Amino acid sequence: MNPYGQVESTLKEILDVIKPLQEDSVTRFRIIDELREIVQSVECLRGATVEPFGSFVSNLFTRWGDLDISVEVSNGLCVPSAGKKQKQTILAELRRALIQKGGCTKIRFVPRARVPLLRTVSKWQNISCDISIDNLQGQIKSKFLFWLIEIDGRFRDMVLLVKEWAKANGVNPKSGSFNSYTLTLLVIFHFQTCVPPIFPPLKDIYPTNVVDDLTGTKVDAERRIAQVCLSNIARFRSCRTINRSSLSELFISFIAKFSDINSRAAELGICPFTGQWENIANNTRWLPRTCAIFIEDPFEQPENPARAVSKERLIKIAEAFETTRRMLISANLTRNTLLSMLVGPQKSRFLINDSAGYTSNSGSFQLNPHAQPYRAMQPPLQI
Repeated sequence: MNPYGQVESTLKEILDVIKPLQEDSVTRFRIIDELREIVQSVECLRGATVEPFGSFVSNLFTRWGDLDISVEVSNGLCVPSAGKKQKQTILAELRRALIQKGGCTKIRFVPRARVPLLRTVSKWQNISCDISIDNLQGQIKSKFLFWLIEIDGRFRDMVLLVKEWAKANGVNPKSGSFNSYTLTLLVIFHFQTCVPPIFPPLKDIYPTNVVDDLTGTKVDAERRIAQVCLSNIARFRSCRTINRSSLSELFISFIAKFSDINSRAAELGICPFTGQWENIANNTRWLPRTCAIFIEDPFEQPENPARAVSKERLIKIAEAFETTRRMLISANLTRNTLLSMLVGPQKSRFLINDSAGYTSNSGSFQLNPHAQPYRAMQPPLQI
């Protein structure tokens, strides 16, 4: 089998395992429903709504992916205006209610994060949950990513595969590296800079800063943004040149594109809004420079979700890309070496053993002979 053929078959094999089943969505809805009951038991949250966002809503989650939840104290009617201190107070009350109710473990209050939140682990499949207050920005970003899947379904596959590769190679927030959202922006940028491009510059989908237009009532703001985005997406789809690259070609070129990311980052920033590398010195929004790498959030400019990555960590990230690139073009490429590089030793062990499926139990993966292969489910956002 040629290298591309080996990579292609292995990537599809990985996707068969990591893509969520019907039961994974059901479990997440159960967690959301239970949180709704707890929220209503808190005096200061009577009437508040509970809304998922993040990878679950954008349909970019894996079977063991985290769950992001926003508690809407504005009842979802108006664009929220709660300040950081108010959010901290509300989360402290909610934390007490979660402890009293039970059903989740490892409850951790993170009040000083840019977006204050509660981190918990649910009793259902040990799914990690991040709970924030009035996170409308997160919700609209999630919907935007969901709409991008409508342009090309390979986007979803690539994001899932890149997330798994990143975890297997230490490119994750726990090591001070890229978070899932940053990795998703890298995939978007890769799709914009392919030949021919799969995605347009995001300014061609929404011409201004999305979060700046979250004004008035929540429903009206979301409707205005959705109308502009979906109209421009339809226009792009009608006149684009189709990129017919295989999944393996897209993955290999993605790894190669960022294998020198540390040297490029010295002068250039990644800008999905314009769909190109931008000279940092010429971009006043990014000055003065205080970060090792600049990956601009196209929906909340000029925020940089990679701002916490240090120069030393960026070198390690580039090494992970370069090591994988060399492995992918190796003449001695095998399925087992691919699996160990792309999903890590723990999950690759089950794939190598041709497992029918596995479940998460206290953070470890176990064979699950009853795993259902049914995946013909509606994406969570449509539900």
